Amino acid sequence: MSVTRVHNFSISLDGFGTGEGLSLDAPFGHAGERLHEWMFATRFWGEMVGQPGGGRGVDNAFAQQHGPGIGAEIMGAGKFGYPGWHKDPEWQGWWGPNPPFHTPTFVLTHHTREPIDMAGGTTFYFLDTSPAEALKAAREAAGELDVRIGGGVTVVRDFLAARLIDHLHVVVVPILLGRGVRLWDGLEGIEDDYQIEATASPSGVTHLTFTRSVR
Repeated sequence: MSVTRVHNFSISLDGFGTGEGLSLDAPFGHAGERLHEWMFATRFWGEMVGQPGGGRGVDNAFAQQHGPGIGAEIMGAGKFGYPGWHKDPEWQGWWGPNPPFHTPTFVLTHHTREPIDMAGGTTFYFLDTSPAEALKAAREAAGELDVRIGGGVTVVRDFLAARLIDHLHVVVVPILLGRGVRLWDGLEGIEDDYQIEATASPSGVTHLTFTRSVR
């Protein structure tokens, strides 16, 4: 059976995966781009956006694990668009005509609409359902490949709470946000389900990998 994976999910030292005050002009609220600057400096990111250069070190080694073996993605409404995007019938996500997913992508939202076929193999499907039912649909679409849980914070937290994530890569960024949406709330004891490894990077971030324990 395929596994469920989370990659490159950045949080602050105080556990926030996004800031406060999200909007069309501020997708991560007051956090801005600070949670993701480590990734912007990698070769992985440069290749994704068509820019030369980028580091090849520890951060890049983790970042580039994002894509291989993925056959479908699940994301929340807050990752697909700004607050209120469902009122705009023309909204097709942040990523332009060729989103970087290249797989069936399932958006969890209370405001469903017809699927959207995009360039590069991405089709957005809009579901109002539970994490377990969304994962069932994504696994059927992925075949023998894995399913990526893409975020945002609430979606990752809900899938963790439902014990539906097999591999979790969290990047702890050395900043304090103080407000926003926290990842770990309500997940006390979740560490008992995983083998956990920590890898420090010269960039200042720490990569934590949670791999589900075999019992």
